[in-house]
Amino acid sequence: MTTDSLDDVLNGLRAAADMTRLRLLLLCAQGEWTVTELTQILGQSQPRVSRHLKLLTDAGLLQRMPEGSWVFYRRARSGAGARMARNLCRMLPLDDPTVVLDRQRLQMVRETRRLQATRYFAERAESWDRLRSLYVDETKVEAALQSLFEGRSVSRLLDVGTGTGRVLQLLSPHIGFGLGIDQSTEMLTVARANLDKTSLRNCQVRQGDMYHLALDAGSFDAAVLHHVLHFADDPAAVLVEAARVLRPGGHLVIIDFARHDQEHLRRDHAHRRLGFDHDEMRLWFEAAGLAFNEPQSLKGDPLTVVLWTATRVVKPSLTKTSITDTPLTEPPDEDRESQVA
Repeated sequence: MTTDSLDDVLNGLRAAADMTRLRLLLLCAQGEWTVTELTQILGQSQPRVSRHLKLLTDAGLLQRMPEGSWVFYRRARSGAGARMARNLCRMLPLDDPTVVLDRQRLQMVRETRRLQATRYFAERAESWDRLRSLYVDETKVEAALQSLFEGRSVSRLLDVGTGTGRVLQLLSPHIGFGLGIDQSTEMLTVARANLDKTSLRNCQVRQGDMYHLALDAGSFDAAVLHHVLHFADDPAAVLVEAARVLRPGGHLVIIDFARHDQEHLRRDHAHRRLGFDHDEMRLWFEAAGLAFNEPQSLKGDPLTVVLWTATRVVKPSLTKTSITDTPLTEPPDEDRESQVA
């Protein structure tokens, strides 16, 4: 067990010993935010907020993630600073008027993001599959996805962000039942039409929120997110929720772009994140209780698509243990601030 030194504790306390920095710490425990968004929430100037963020980052309480022309901040997830940040967040009074106002403004920022994404999908529902093929040969991606399910017993499949229902169409021969979830009613209209057209009786779609799936824990054998995660304002939270509905030993498949520098995708296609790297995905999987498997990369020009897969960790029994049963990391935080995310 790691023991923090007195210097570690003092550095963390000094960095957090300010009203604004405590507010930032609590906000960054509830997702990933840019300086501009944090400035909107706090109602302070960007230079001032940036200085506070630098102090918290230097002390290891926050993690700074540059990505193209944007920089995201979130609460640190490992090391002495992360432990200090978690403990401080547990101590903060959530009913304080300033904290309550911050939460309200944070929710407004979230709603703005999601409205932008909804408008984007509504305008492009009919041509969504074609848009997804602009940078990588989608036939190769689909073949790789199908190969992951060949020979596997999958009674129940969840397709998160189902879009036009293409994943359900591809995998229907390999599964007993498939459920597609999407927030866009326009996308669901197209998906239902596509499923009807191909007479897929073992698949259905419904409206839902990928952050709060109205599904029982452990109710699916596998889940897929196909080019969904780069639209998420909190990818880690999406993965935690997807992992929750998987049975022990169930499989999660993430298909998305490797880290890239194509800034125009934010402007033209509402991408929130410019792809992901293996280490980032590994940490998110492990925090969600998933065992990270070897990823598969499909080279494209200029983008590369990666298939990241993981397995829901089986909790060790009293009579039998194995390498795969061993917890991979600290369990996800049950902090009070998660209740207001």
